[in-house]
Amino acid sequence: MPKQIPCLWFDGTAEQAAEHYTSIFPNSSIGDVTRYGPNMPPPMKEGDVLTVEFTLDGQPYTGLNGGPQFPFTEAISFQIMCRDQEEADHYWTRLTEGGEESQCGWLKDKFGVSWQVVPTELMSLLNDPDPGRAQRATQAMLQMKRIDIAEIRRAADSVSA
Repeated sequence: MPKQIPCLWFDGTAEQAAEHYTSIFPNSSIGDVTRYGPNMPPPMKEGDVLTVEFTLDGQPYTGLNGGPQFPFTEAISFQIMCRDQEEADHYWTRLTEGGEESQCGWLKDKFGVSWQVVPTELMSLLNDPDPGRAQRATQAMLQMKRIDIAEIRRAADSVSA
């Protein structure tokens, strides 16, 4: 299968977004930056960043400054599968800076990009073979913004009288 590289459409902030993201994710870097040439339609002007290639922990991305026509929506999000609560909290804290929290581990960063910060243990709790345990875990998760895996584990393990 050919390599797939997400291309994110920004309204003039592609380079700032790439700098922000590469400061958060390990093993990340900014690659080639291309610039608009002469005679560009407004609001673009010659010398403005057209595209920026960047890599986040081995995954390549392209940021495109295409203008205001296509803003980000929650219809597309990037999942960050975290090994533990500490790692999840790192991404949650850094990506919500200037952004906004949503429900069930979802957030929108300051550029409008949606992310899901998911401790991997969450999936095993939600898919527990004991339907009651899975349901209690799901109900606990639905009450959260930032995922608190210890709280979800406590809810899953609780037994109602």
